[in-house]
Amino acid sequence: MTEAPRRRRDRSPAPSRAGYGHLRHPFAPQGAFSDDEIANMHDTALKVLENLGIRILLPEARDILRAGGALVDDDTQMVRIGRDIVTAALNTAPRSIRLRAADPAHEQMFEPGAALFMAGSGCPNVTDALRGRRPGSRESFVETLRLQQSFDVIHMHGPSAEPQDVPIHQRHYALMQDQLTNCTKPLFVYARGRGQVEQSFEMIRLAHGLDEAGFNDGVWATTVINSNSPRQLDIPMARGIIDFARAGQMTLITPFCLAGAMAPVTVAGALVLQHAEALAGITLAQLARPGAPVAYGGFSSNVDMKSGSPAFGTPEHIRANLGSGQLARHIGLPWRSATGAASNTADAQGATETVNALWAAMLAQATVTVHAAGWLEGGLSFGYEKFILDVEALQTLAELCRPAAADTAALAYDAIAEVAPGGHFFAAQHTMERYQTAFYAPLVADLTNHGLWVENGALRADQRATVLWQKALADYTPPAACIGIADRLAPYVARAIEAGGMPPED
Repeated sequence: MTEAPRRRRDRSPAPSRAGYGHLRHPFAPQGAFSDDEIANMHDTALKVLENLGIRILLPEARDILRAGGALVDDDTQMVRIGRDIVTAALNTAPRSIRLRAADPAHEQMFEPGAALFMAGSGCPNVTDALRGRRPGSRESFVETLRLQQSFDVIHMHGPSAEPQDVPIHQRHYALMQDQLTNCTKPLFVYARGRGQVEQSFEMIRLAHGLDEAGFNDGVWATTVINSNSPRQLDIPMARGIIDFARAGQMTLITPFCLAGAMAPVTVAGALVLQHAEALAGITLAQLARPGAPVAYGGFSSNVDMKSGSPAFGTPEHIRANLGSGQLARHIGLPWRSATGAASNTADAQGATETVNALWAAMLAQATVTVHAAGWLEGGLSFGYEKFILDVEALQTLAELCRPAAADTAALAYDAIAEVAPGGHFFAAQHTMERYQTAFYAPLVADLTNHGLWVENGALRADQRATVLWQKALADYTPPAACIGIADRLAPYVARAIEAGGMPPED
């Protein structure tokens, strides 16, 4: 731990006031398009599926869609899906999904109106001020999991840092062991082939002593399904939709449509493509098992037309987030959004990009916002300081999810009467009764004056964040619900590795 500067107040990872674990959206949903424009986008997406189709590389998925009435050409692998098939699928998709957790206090209802956050996910590298940028390892994966567990404004676990020092045919064992032995929030499982998915599900059952009925009682695992925009679904993603659906586990079906690259250059055109691909995945899930838990996914932004690099927090990203929320409400499903940052470090650019996109997701009433803390370089790095700075932004929004008092006492007529014109309210009785809990106490922000800030070391926000993530990891103790799980999983993993592991599916 770095020694804190003299006279500096203690900065604990705990939020200022308990209660960020279950949030509901406080704002009326906002939109970027008219109702008629959204209806036209939906209709155009259906035309794309009916007339142009989507290439699906997995024969099993094509067979399921063919049995459901879709027109399939196995030679070209193209599938055309009629709007009546899509409509029927939307009618069977659930609107409210129970997310199970090792600690029942961390269970969530995944439904319209809920506001959940996930940390940055899928990053091949990690970075922090002390150790620099480096490939993700199992050590860094555990550290980032523990950071996720330490803040209750992070509601679902994600695969923050890819442990590249673990062979790919054994990596899913590490991903599951480390989540199950360190964390008690809803779990993430990669869809990297049927064998890896089935073994990951088996580890969850072993860890929590679940029989088949217990595992099917709600959702114990979620995964993200990304289509290969434009208009293609590869083998592991299609297999993941089928396997998760049949196991009663949740898929967040999310096209990644970057306008100008993998999607039309207009936001409206990118949303049409996103919507068509998402509807195709949702339809496949419902044909595999009617009532399968699915979420509509929207992660559309734009690229920099000079470099081709993805951009986040841009006006186009914000508009796409708002439009995605409108499309999700149009079909009536809970939905997944995302923030993002193209910045290479935890600087003002990274903060602006993430917060802009975060506000868009909130105003669009995203059910879960992924990459909400820690994402850098367009997803190539998970930043420890960035994670802490983003948690501050999330806790600020979480405070707004609490209704503001406006009763007679809060209106403060007596306090206004007590203080003479030109006076102050510091010593008013109304203030003295409330000052300790009246306002949010910042996690990272330094509200001291310039002289005291200099005396305390003149630390920037990212430097204060370094102290905070160090403290969170140094103080970390695995939750009580994790006790004994390592011993239950160890024999299973040892046997699986001895048998050769399980390669991912191409």
